[in-house]
Amino acid sequence: MNQLISRLTRPALATLLALLGCGWTARAVNAQALLPYTLPLDEDRLTATGLSLAQEAAQLAQFQQYDEALARIQLAAQLAPRDPQILALMGSLHLQVGNSAAAVTALETAKSINSSDATIWFTLGSAYFSESKYLQAANALEKGLGLEPGNAGAHFDLGNAYYKLNRYEKAIDQYESAIGFNEAFWPAVNNIGLVLYEMGQLEPAIEQWERSLNLSEEEPEPTLAIAAAQYAANINRPAAISAATAALERDSRYSDLEFLEDNLWGSRLLKAAETMFGTPRLQEVLSGL
Repeated sequence: MNQLISRLTRPALATLLALLGCGWTARAVNAQALLPYTLPLDEDRLTATGLSLAQEAAQLAQFQQYDEALARIQLAAQLAPRDPQILALMGSLHLQVGNSAAAVTALETAKSINSSDATIWFTLGSAYFSESKYLQAANALEKGLGLEPGNAGAHFDLGNAYYKLNRYEKAIDQYESAIGFNEAFWPAVNNIGLVLYEMGQLEPAIEQWERSLNLSEEEPEPTLAIAAAQYAANINRPAAISAATAALERDSRYSDLEFLEDNLWGSRLLKAAETMFGTPRLQEVLSGL
């Protein structure tokens, strides 16, 4: 609320040279060894080929064919190694397949070539966040927002980084900024509730989760959060169990505490959920999921 071609092989390079109109010749030296000689490469044509491959990669990514997209974008980056957009797309694809370290490397290079592209900064922030480097994530997102202050998603991501840094008030400010640019942004409203609950503010947290449900009533997360918080506070526990059951039947992933943690549930709310999951009724529900 996230395979590779590391270098051209000799056959591939020979094929590329042939396509570019280059050939292999040989010249004799005193030792009678034959050394290959290549004509200079046409950098413009190489760059054009790299951009064509990048377009193919982007199209494949739209259909969630990430491994195939990554293979093409890595080849594109070899043909056009100084193109920041190609490097940024490669970083984004690495991030998509869970290779956040490689994503950071590609995006840092892209940023060093073009530091005025907000998208590069935003994606770099996401990559650092995936690496649990929350301060670097916040710094990158702040840089991007300095270039594109109206990006609701980036404000949301910055709120998440501040939340992980225990800067709760700043996190709430960023979530509110995201909502200011997109009034229907229910995850930002939901996460305000998460922050408030970790701050020990039960009723304001529940109010935010209810506000989130008003924006997206079918979402199981705020329903489950309200149920866990009310169960922990001994507020109408039978109703809390019923609400939790409905949420888990809608999306069983929320029965996994690791999944909840990945969705930024803090230690207080995770403990409340774990206690509620241990009840006989929910144990029965969980066993059937």
